[in-house]
Amino acid sequence: MDSAASGSRIGYLPDRDQILMKMLVAGPFGVGKTTLIRTLSEIPTLHTEEVMTETGAPVDDVAGLPDKTTTTVAVDFGRLTLPGEVVLYLFGTPGQRRFFPLWQDIARGALGALVLADTRRLAESFEIMDMVEEQGLPYAVAVNCFPDAPAHSAEVLRGHLDLHPDTPLVLCDARDRATSVEALIALAEHVLHSLPSLPQEQR
Repeated sequence: MDSAASGSRIGYLPDRDQILMKMLVAGPFGVGKTTLIRTLSEIPTLHTEEVMTETGAPVDDVAGLPDKTTTTVAVDFGRLTLPGEVVLYLFGTPGQRRFFPLWQDIARGALGALVLADTRRLAESFEIMDMVEEQGLPYAVAVNCFPDAPAHSAEVLRGHLDLHPDTPLVLCDARDRATSVEALIALAEHVLHSLPSLPQEQR
């Protein structure tokens, strides 16, 4: 069936030289990982969301997340092609601690991670950043600007998150394609700069 006629967004990689990069989209529970991948992906996304139940209430703290009704239980997946023939395969990871063994499996083969943060719950980002660093992955931090979240400058946020000077930090809205693409470009540039094995013409 013709994809245009069916309304499908399915696309295939062209037959040319490209830089293929597996990237993680990580962050604490409810920070917007699924939304960001859905916003960015140029193909139909894979999601493993389940409706939250009363049984999980003692496990998943939804304080400050009144509209949170579902949670990722395995992986989100999407794909985005950036200028310069860079293709990003995006793997969203669950944010709850009980899924950390799965998180480590998903992280295998990844070249970097975009860590989403929420200014209402900045402290919850430290554990995720520690996990990314333990995997030896370069990463960028994207602060997802929720409408009711406190607004801070990038300099203030960098200080609160205790980021290394080389770690990119950007502000984005996971629902907005333009700012979300900017966050991924910052990550991709950081990763390419961190990979000395790549030929100079590919950086």
